[in-house]
Amino acid sequence: MLEFVHLHLRVRDLAAVSDFYTRLGFVPVKTSPGRTEFAVTAGGPVRLTLTAPRSASPAPADSAGLFHAALLLPNRAALGNWLRQTADAGVEFDGFSDHGVSEAIYLHDPEGNGLEFYADRPTAAWPRQNGEIGMFTRPLNLPDLLAEAARAPAGPPLAGARWGHLHLRVTDLARSDPFYREALGMVVTESSYPGARFLAADGYHHHLGLNTWGGVRQPRNPAHLGLVEATFARSDRTTTTSLHDPDGIALRVVPVA
Repeated sequence: MLEFVHLHLRVRDLAAVSDFYTRLGFVPVKTSPGRTEFAVTAGGPVRLTLTAPRSASPAPADSAGLFHAALLLPNRAALGNWLRQTADAGVEFDGFSDHGVSEAIYLHDPEGNGLEFYADRPTAAWPRQNGEIGMFTRPLNLPDLLAEAARAPAGPPLAGARWGHLHLRVTDLARSDPFYREALGMVVTESSYPGARFLAADGYHHHLGLNTWGGVRQPRNPAHLGLVEATFARSDRTTTTSLHDPDGIALRVVPVA
């Protein structure tokens, strides 16, 4: 069993970014000078940590790092409810896509960290192509999504949500692919997207996306703003391991709680 369980971001304006994630439905559970920790529901485990050092500079546009972190909602009615409540809170969105395996909404936080909120379709409905998952990108049917949400009772915006996958920008797919297969025990599930690779365990469509879009040329500088560390849990681990991928992206692998 593999799970993406925690995301740690370094930000410049902790107050502004914390307010943004609160408007998305995250619940602050612990705050201290220079640090805020969030759960997706009150009393739940910490899923997101924001830290703000005294000084840090943005990463160059061509550096490796976070493309987006994706939060999985329990069903499409929950996704529609989240969209409606978040739009009412004044959040702006970058895009809306149907990927065949899922329906996804894209946005970014005030410091440019990419986010995806999505709901999966039933596994039997996932498109297949040449022995792999056959993901695609088409327009999302927003009226239908919101209509389904309207038929369901409204509740806390992130009830039942969890991290679903992580998508990274890397400098070389041929180097990163085998590293993550070994570190996380995954296999390639989709290799037909130009400049991208998708990997997963447990028959999922993808726990990890890797891409070189936009001409990624520099490794990740750990002192820059943005991704500090991503944590995955594996059921075959009894101890915690800290790793760095070929581009210097920090990864923590922990036992399943």
